[in-house]
Amino acid sequence: MIKDKVVIVTGASSGIGEATARLLAGKGAKVVLGARRTDKLEQIAREIEDAGGQAAYAELDVTKQADNDAIVKLAQDRFGGVDVIFLNAGLMPNSMLSALKTDEWHQMVDVNVKGVLNGVAAVLPTFTAQKRGQVIANSSVAGLKAYPGGAVYGGTKWFVRDFMEVLRMEAGMEGTNIRTATIYPAAINTELLNTISDEATSERMQSLYAKHGISPERIADVVAFAIDAPEDTTINEFTVGPTGQPW
Repeated sequence: MIKDKVVIVTGASSGIGEATARLLAGKGAKVVLGARRTDKLEQIAREIEDAGGQAAYAELDVTKQADNDAIVKLAQDRFGGVDVIFLNAGLMPNSMLSALKTDEWHQMVDVNVKGVLNGVAAVLPTFTAQKRGQVIANSSVAGLKAYPGGAVYGGTKWFVRDFMEVLRMEAGMEGTNIRTATIYPAAINTELLNTISDEATSERMQSLYAKHGISPERIADVVAFAIDAPEDTTINEFTVGPTGQPW
């Protein structure tokens, strides 16, 4: 059941995060929005509240543990607890390895890997103590299969796949009742492509998304479905993409 659940959404200033926050708030969830662009968060939160929903927001750099801890505290202070965290923030500056865009490699590791670690570290003590909670994370189809230009991005998303599976297993072993869901999106029309600085890779990806891309609301629907499942049920993986894309 979604109504009255407190849900933290990272990367909430646009795309999948924004769409998910709006959808969940419309279904009665109390949403806590985190991202670096607070001007956009403020606008989204205001529009959610104007529509009758409940929302709070805070500046969040997922690479900083203190920011992750602070947004969990905000959820607790504002809404009395935390039920779900949706780890959605991510970067995809793909390029061929021979381009040696090493700064971008490290950025992807910092956001896509360490951001997940920081978010889970922030919320896990609460979930463990209350013996319930849900962690939802965006991986990618690049976390299921390899492709040229996606070595580092794919590696970070394979990490999310493994990490979330182990989290599910350990929660079962320890009896903490923490539910998990990992989502593997294919071509979803978001700002993700804007992070690609390599010209050839950008053109290739823009062409792919222009032909096949579907709206971020499709992933928001999946997040809502995962949350709405009975508390005794974990739906651990969702692979989601355009019907016409041969991923």
